[in-house]
Amino acid sequence: MGRLKKIKKIRIHREGTHILVAGLIFFIAINSLLYYYVDCILLSYLLAALSLVVYGLMVNFFRCPIRLFGEDTDKLVVASADGKIVVVEEVDENEYFHDRRIMVSIFMSLVNVHANWYPVDGIIKKVGHQDGKFMKAWLPKASTDNERSLVVIETPEGVEVLVRQIAGAMARRIVTYAEVGEECYIDEHMGFIKFGSRVDVYLPLDTEVLVKVGQLAVGNQTVLAKLK
Repeated sequence: MGRLKKIKKIRIHREGTHILVAGLIFFIAINSLLYYYVDCILLSYLLAALSLVVYGLMVNFFRCPIRLFGEDTDKLVVASADGKIVVVEEVDENEYFHDRRIMVSIFMSLVNVHANWYPVDGIIKKVGHQDGKFMKAWLPKASTDNERSLVVIETPEGVEVLVRQIAGAMARRIVTYAEVGEECYIDEHMGFIKFGSRVDVYLPLDTEVLVKVGQLAVGNQTVLAKLK
């Protein structure tokens, strides 16, 4: 299948604006104090270099590519996040469907984009949040034991797809923009997870999965599956 993928430019996600401004002020203040009040110039230079590296990592974490899927989205399920496919298997989904589903999980490391996109077009049927633990996001029990948010989308064909944003060992804040009753579309942001985490997508058993474990996924670009 020939897919036209478009990445126009990269911006800073709105979830990172306040953090980056505060971080910049903090680093400037600390480095200014050391420069004027510490006699060791070498130490000042080393701290300045370290500050630049740390701030660069912060900017990299909150980067937000403006991506357009660029093709017909009919019955397609597109990756909600950047990262590695860590699970493709049948599981019991007991929070909403209470039956067997195919789960496709994407693990986001600290260097990945952490914006989340809607995986399908449709109507938002349910939004929920569950407090929990903060164990490592790639562990199997993270899907049921960690803090998480749930979004259920009904496609134009009447198929329900569940997306679960999962906090990780370092992720302490899940942001979900979805609201019940709203229309949602591929290309739109569903939310954001701060610092290392995971997104699970639950699909009907007759879905044709197009990815495999170990494959790298690009949010709003990689086709995960095709619904029947």
